[in-house]
Amino acid sequence: MQFFRFLLTGGIAAAVNLLSRYLLDKFMSFEIAVALAYLLGMITAYTLARMFVFSNSPDGIRNEFMRFTIVNAFALVVVWCVSVGLAKVVFPFVGFKWYAEDIAHIIGVLVPAVTSFLGHKYFTFK
Repeated sequence: MQFFRFLLTGGIAAAVNLLSRYLLDKFMSFEIAVALAYLLGMITAYTLARMFVFSNSPDGIRNEFMRFTIVNAFALVVVWCVSVGLAKVVFPFVGFKWYAEDIAHIIGVLVPAVTSFLGHKYFTFK
């Protein structure tokens, strides 16, 4: 049940991530938009995870958010590499053009779901 709640709140955060990247694309490069959108999604994810998924740690919000940021820093590297790698290298190589950046970003956001859950369960909110 906890993993389901994590996926549900993570899905909301992923939607924030994807929608904000779409809006940011109008003002900056895809690569920068992916990184900034990830930060907006991360803040959403922390808020929802703290409220609905995990018990609050005894260390308080400041330490909890620092640990959350560490877990998400690793996930950001994965999201960015997968998203940009697919959109700028793999998809052009195979001739895939149909919403290539959107699909690449969706795949990138989905990839670290399990590792992020484990990191938050056993490190962030321990």
